[in-house]
Amino acid sequence: MKSENKRLGQKIRKKRLARGLSLAQLADMISKTSSYLSQVERGLAEPSITALREIAKALDVPIFYFLIEDEVHNSVVKKEERRVLNFPGSHLTFELLSPDLKRDMEVIEARLEPGAETSDDPLSHTGEECTVVIQGKMHIKIGDKEYELNRGDSIYYKASLPHKITSVGENDLVFISAITPPNF
Repeated sequence: MKSENKRLGQKIRKKRLARGLSLAQLADMISKTSSYLSQVERGLAEPSITALREIAKALDVPIFYFLIEDEVHNSVVKKEERRVLNFPGSHLTFELLSPDLKRDMEVIEARLEPGAETSDDPLSHTGEECTVVIQGKMHIKIGDKEYELNRGDSIYYKASLPHKITSVGENDLVFISAITPPNF
């Protein structure tokens, strides 16, 4: 139980510091003493469920933030382990760079052969997208606007606007897109 108290205390301290609050400030917000809160943060005291609710409210997180096991936040995806989506008969390949679709964002790498398009007609979905050209030349139509992007250029847009990407260079177009929420 002591290691659980220590883990809980560390999470409280980390969130308090991230919010820029001193021990005394948080203690005042939850009507407790600084020494009590210090003991909680060091794992020497176990807060009651009521006290934990007050701490969560003051730190603007759900109480479950402190109660659930830590998720793996730093996930590595090795190149050879990426999920790849090839469309039969298509000149388009997607690789998922983020570990899975259970996060708030997905990151994909796409490859289009010269002249190939991401879709026949512009498509839309919820969320936002940021795309950067890694190689080649991109023509992108978003709503009624059209753009030409070269290596190193990026574009940020609301994905609810119908959009379509075409490879217009002499070489394959390679781009990386960060999409929120996940849509792969």
